[in-house]
Amino acid sequence: MKKRNLKGSVLLNPVPAVLVTCKNSEGKDNVLTIAWVGTICSKPPMLSISIRPERLSYDYIKETMEFIVNLPSKKQTKEVDFCGVRSGRQIDKIKECGFTLQESKKVKSSYIKECPINIECKVKDIIKLGSHDMFIAEVLCSHIDEDLFDEKDKIHFEKANLISYSHGEYFSLSKDAIGKFGYSVMKKKKKAKIVKK
Repeated sequence: MKKRNLKGSVLLNPVPAVLVTCKNSEGKDNVLTIAWVGTICSKPPMLSISIRPERLSYDYIKETMEFIVNLPSKKQTKEVDFCGVRSGRQIDKIKECGFTLQESKKVKSSYIKECPINIECKVKDIIKLGSHDMFIAEVLCSHIDEDLFDEKDKIHFEKANLISYSHGEYFSLSKDAIGKFGYSVMKKKKKAKIVKK
């Protein structure tokens, strides 16, 4: 198929849509939606988020050097969008969305109880890039809803009904896997068992 050439633009899609909570040194909480988030290291566990310097949460996170990434479910899509288009300078987004803030274990920022997964992070570095600055953070601990674990303690992220963001739109993720890590090199007998499920 013929391809169309476009000018330089980040077309990486889809990406996770997450809610980031943070608290300033005076104890005031805020939340913002971020789609530019990603895993960057496994040992130590690290992730990054990118934020525009004009955002209120940018100031809070730069001041305290910590934040929490909250992974929302499909039923929270409207709140995710709201927290991305409204500013904490004009409105209390946490109150407006009816979020319950829970005390965290390792950082002072609170996490959103209604989100099935919450990741506590400590900022290690801030890199100025242009329109956004990237906050590189170490993951200190996570909170995961009990009902996402099976009897063997495997986490079933598909049961969390997580959402993604793609070119201005939100999408729910499928609950059916289309493959499993390493399945392309598995012996045929094992591969057949996976396909039957």
